[in-house]
Amino acid sequence: MTAPQMTDATEIIRPQAPLLQLTGITKVLKGQEEPRTILSGVDLTVHAGQSVAILGRSGSGKSTLLSLIGLFDRADSGEYLLNGNDITRVAERRAAALRSAEFGFVFQRFFLLKHLTAAQNVAMALVNGQGWSARRKRRQQVMEALEQVGIAHLAKSKPTRLSGGEQQRVAIARALVRKPRIILADEPTGALDTETGNLVVEVLLNTTRQGCGLVLVTHDHDHARKMGRVLELRDGRFN
Repeated sequence: MTAPQMTDATEIIRPQAPLLQLTGITKVLKGQEEPRTILSGVDLTVHAGQSVAILGRSGSGKSTLLSLIGLFDRADSGEYLLNGNDITRVAERRAAALRSAEFGFVFQRFFLLKHLTAAQNVAMALVNGQGWSARRKRRQQVMEALEQVGIAHLAKSKPTRLSGGEQQRVAIARALVRKPRIILADEPTGALDTETGNLVVEVLLNTTRQGCGLVLVTHDHDHARKMGRVLELRDGRFN
């Protein structure tokens, strides 16, 4: 007798690799009188749909860690896997391509161009090495991103006519327009009042419901508690 063939129903389903996985990450700041260790053996894993808040005092290494995750800087030791691929020693050209394809960045400052409308500011993120994509496709992508953050009706407004919270949502739409898999947010509510900050955090959390991973650096414990996990950096490690 021949063995029965494996059907689709009996196929082994392998767990999906984490979006990002840091293991034993160390970073030393040099160029001073004495080198200073900022990160010492940091481990971090983020899966699709997960949100992580990172707390810590000023100078604890929060922004340094976010910079390493976003490939703006490199660790001195440790391992970095992105979608299961080792990118620990990735070349800068490849790092730039990964930043564009995999990450969306949101900062405390909005970095909007005042002479452009909200839609035009979001569209700037669609410029690539080959220039602009087709106009109709570009407009559709921009409007979808603005709709995602709830301000499609403000597409033609310039930043000077928008509130701080609306400007931050434009910045989030700009981060989302290329459909990244990971959102890195560095103190995105630092310049906003409490109510507006809460709205912005909710917008960011909505991205995880659509499958993004979210890493939020914040000083605000209330915002941090809304994330799926809360980690605190102290003495170069998570506590």
